[in-house]
Amino acid sequence: MRVIAGEFKGRQLKSVPTHKTRPTTDKVKEAVFHVIGPYFDGGTALDLFAGSGGLGIEALSRGIESCVFVDQQQKAIGTIYENLELLRLQNRVEVFKTDAMRALKAANKRELDFSLIFLDPPYKKFSYKELIEKILNYKLLQQEGTIICEHDASEHVPDEIGELKLVKTEQYGTNIAVSIYKEGEIV
Repeated sequence: MRVIAGEFKGRQLKSVPTHKTRPTTDKVKEAVFHVIGPYFDGGTALDLFAGSGGLGIEALSRGIESCVFVDQQQKAIGTIYENLELLRLQNRVEVFKTDAMRALKAANKRELDFSLIFLDPPYKKFSYKELIEKILNYKLLQQEGTIICEHDASEHVPDEIGELKLVKTEQYGTNIAVSIYKEGEIV
């Protein structure tokens, strides 16, 4: 697992030493950022269900200014800290060991908002519709922000959630799909 592009291109990242976390493959990460970026001029990201932190770190490498990482597994949190230390990114991030719903509630209380939100929960364990509705209710997504959902390819995601539209879904291999939501028209 490595950083694909940007400031930290080619740098290796540690993966979480447990079977409970499924890292986003380099191929999928590269394809996702080709669609949503590929580079950014500032902005803030939320990497919910962060695992090793690979998606948020990739966003930071490509120009996102700051990122909040959330995971409830202690081994994942430890790996995120190790990866952030390797790249000396500690001053651009916050890391929280908590579940997703508590994290969203806390972000709401702090009046945070994000230009990019990565949702990569354990496959078939969470409703993307419920997660995104909570994000919208708490006003955590900036206007013209993007939500990226990695999910099992067999899982259906809605075409619309609130004011967000599904703008793209791509399948990678037999098991992985990525769906991207934004305000606006379906393409």
